[in-house]
Amino acid sequence: MDAFLEGLDPDPHAQFDAWYADAAAGGVANPEEVALATATPDGLPSVRMVLLKGHGPDGFAFYTNRESRKGLELAVNPRAALAFHWHLPQERQVRVEGPVETIGVERSAAYFASRHRGSRLAAWASPQSRQVDGRAELDRRLAAATERFAGTDIPLPPFWGGYLVVPHTIELWQAREHRFHDRVRYERSGKGWTRFRLGP
Repeated sequence: MDAFLEGLDPDPHAQFDAWYADAAAGGVANPEEVALATATPDGLPSVRMVLLKGHGPDGFAFYTNRESRKGLELAVNPRAALAFHWHLPQERQVRVEGPVETIGVERSAAYFASRHRGSRLAAWASPQSRQVDGRAELDRRLAAATERFAGTDIPLPPFWGGYLVVPHTIELWQAREHRFHDRVRYERSGKGWTRFRLGP
């Protein structure tokens, strides 16, 4: 009997929820931090850390400037991979791969409204991923946004919104001694999932 495999929930989303809760309860400072990999149409990859802002059967959500490098890459190659690494004490990783869908204006606006006012101003001010002349330019742009929205609510920028990574595969990784780890891969099969063990 494969105790590790059999001990996992048949639904990888439910299993992710359990591991995420373990990370949060176990002292991981920011369990929502996740590496996001995107690529150009010809396969040139790029990766950066983002924050998970929702998870469920529909996918894994994050938000960003749609004119950033990742936004532009997703516009022409809507596929992505995520990698969570919850180090001590869990020693676990979760990898997610699949196509990416855009989150609509209503949901994006609801999340944007929940952000700190300073973060909303920064979203308006930042020409994300594009070259700037220096910190002074950024400070000028932030001052202009602050003046523009003084005393008023800050709306969702037209160039800003959310994305969902809709998993076709989810892999769970649990560290073990001598780097002889446990790895289980879930693959979407119709409306359900199949799972199997991978070598470490």
